[in-house]
Amino acid sequence: MLFRDERWPDGTPSWVDLMVPDQAKAVAFYSGLFGWDVQTGGEETGFYGMAELSGRPVAGIGQIPPGQEMPPVWTTYLSVSDVDKTAAAITEAGGQLVMPVMEVLKEGRMAVAADPAGAVFGLWEPGHHLGTQVTAAPGTLAWNECMSRDYPAAKAFYERVFGFGFQDLSNDGFTYAVLLIDGRPVGGLGGLPESVPAEVPSNWSTYFSVADADASAARVTELGGRVLDQPFDSPYGRQVRVLDDQGVPFLVISPNEQSGKPEGWED
Repeated sequence: MLFRDERWPDGTPSWVDLMVPDQAKAVAFYSGLFGWDVQTGGEETGFYGMAELSGRPVAGIGQIPPGQEMPPVWTTYLSVSDVDKTAAAITEAGGQLVMPVMEVLKEGRMAVAADPAGAVFGLWEPGHHLGTQVTAAPGTLAWNECMSRDYPAAKAFYERVFGFGFQDLSNDGFTYAVLLIDGRPVGGLGGLPESVPAEVPSNWSTYFSVADADASAARVTELGGRVLDQPFDSPYGRQVRVLDDQGVPFLVISPNEQSGKPEGWED
């Protein structure tokens, strides 16, 4: 388990949060799956829940306000040093703002945007809240990736707005690149395969680290969620796609023989 007490470099996925119709139900599900201790804020925060491991924040859980129409979803936030400047760059590059720049008490400033292919993501300019502060342990953020209906347009957009470099991993049946900041992997960008149903939009996905992907998949089912695919091994770990008990998709990934355990890993 590693702790971080400094802001994340610009463009790094630094935070994720979940918005659902039933916050209490989500807290029970994810606490049961990941062992999170969720601290719920007061009315001034919209009763936003801060999920913690070892007393440090790892993710947020909030409730969709009554009357507000939005799907339940995990949102990936990219760290930025100037949210206003980045928001302007997004619209100039063909994206759009879904939620304008706003102050979040003294915690930071944020906005929510969509890229030209429709994938929604957040921006986070840190104040008191830096983002996730725990890595390399079960229950922590492992990876974030954008799977797009228009890979060329998405690639051009993220390169222009965030200055990403790309490590191309594509092959004949698969289009995918690792997003790089100063040569360091921070996330992924891929093209949605033709086999994916047309109603599935471009989207950002969230992966959480677990000690055992198979055991976590079984636990998802016990908690009322659903396993979408069979766990499988990759060079980066053993992973499986699941839904929580309110239908929100995410992925869990555990170390395997190919990936090895990351530095600082604790089961």
